Amino acid sequence: MSGLRKYEIMILLTEEFNDSELKTWVFNYAKNLRKFNVCDISVISRGKHNLAYSINDRFKGNYIQLNFSSMPKYISNFSNVLKIDSHVLRFLIFNK
Repeated sequence: MSGLRKYEIMILLTEEFNDSELKTWVFNYAKNLRKFNVCDISVISRGKHNLAYSINDRFKGNYIQLNFSSMPKYISNFSNVLKIDSHVLRFLIFNK
C-alpha cells in the first residue's frame, strides 16, 4: 500500500491489570487497529513502573509500546479510541 507511515504509540495503562488482562486489552486494541488496514503491528510490554508524579491519584502504571504502519488519516481515530478508554492514563503517538 502506498502512503503508509510507521508509527509508535506509548500507552500508560492503570496498574490494576494482571498479565492475562493486559494481553487481552492489547489484543483487542490491536484487533481494532486492523479495521483501519493497519499492518506490521508489534506489541512490546515495558512492564509496571512507579510514576514520577500521580496521575488521577495513581502512582504506578503499565507501559505498552505499539509499533505499526498506517495511513496518516487514521491516527486521529486511534487517538479518540484511547482518549475514551478509562484504563488509559496517558499516551503519546510518534511518527517514525
